[in-house]
Amino acid sequence: MPVRESEAFILCTYPYRETDLIVNFVSRDQGKLRGIARRARRPKSPFGSGLERLAHVRLSYFQRDNRDLVRLDRAELLDPPLFLRADYVTAVALDYISEVCDRLLPEREPNDAFFRLVALVLDKIRSTLDEIVNSQNDLRAPVQRNNVNSLTSEKPRRGMTSNAQSCGAGLWTSLTYFSLWAVRLGGWLPPIDTCIQSGTKLPESETAYFDRSQPGLFSSDFRGPNAWTISPASRKIATQMLRTSLEEIQTNDWNATTAADLRRFLNQRLEEHSEAKLKTASLLEQLAKS
Repeated sequence: MPVRESEAFILCTYPYRETDLIVNFVSRDQGKLRGIARRARRPKSPFGSGLERLAHVRLSYFQRDNRDLVRLDRAELLDPPLFLRADYVTAVALDYISEVCDRLLPEREPNDAFFRLVALVLDKIRSTLDEIVNSQNDLRAPVQRNNVNSLTSEKPRRGMTSNAQSCGAGLWTSLTYFSLWAVRLGGWLPPIDTCIQSGTKLPESETAYFDRSQPGLFSSDFRGPNAWTISPASRKIATQMLRTSLEEIQTNDWNATTAADLRRFLNQRLEEHSEAKLKTASLLEQLAKS
């Protein structure tokens, strides 16, 4: 049996028998694969945290041409696992990325562009979690006071509270960027500035519309009773994200509701081509509204 080593992201796992796991993962050089990890459910698993969702690992495995499942031998973590630091919203976001990858990527077809997209987005989420921790530490840091009266009169340090509240914006920016480029790399992204019905340009200042029966955006002239809106600001964000790296996008004005209509449109495109509902997409939509 040939032994392979691949850089990979773990997508999901399923229990198998008493102590084993079935593992779905996407490797950089082999594409999406499925494997079996023997004894992975034992208390002293040889894989440790290497099989957690979206763990970035170097996998060693045995592969036979006539077998659907590879046999996993070792998983070496390349980055600290994100699940240890994730709150509920971040955990759902990670589940969403994993679900999209598992649904859309064909088996045994390498896709380096998509692999780099996942790595880029997870790095951004990791840096966002670092910002949250740093902001919380700033809020908890003791402040030197000269007298007892200052305990009640001192105001919060400028910018501290707003930074703590806004640092989660990077998560929603990352999710929007991931959804947009997942659709783009799949070849399913229609022109953002063109009416799919008439073929004319959509004015930048006007609201566009979309629904599940149409493969793209359209103007108010073709709006049906079940159409959703997508704002000019969201279309501008999409155009910017197609031209700019994720690290260069400013997130100061972002919150959970920013570009929510764009994410709904992109999720509809993903569901159309995966021919199934994305379970985590509706959860994220509910969290954005709460």
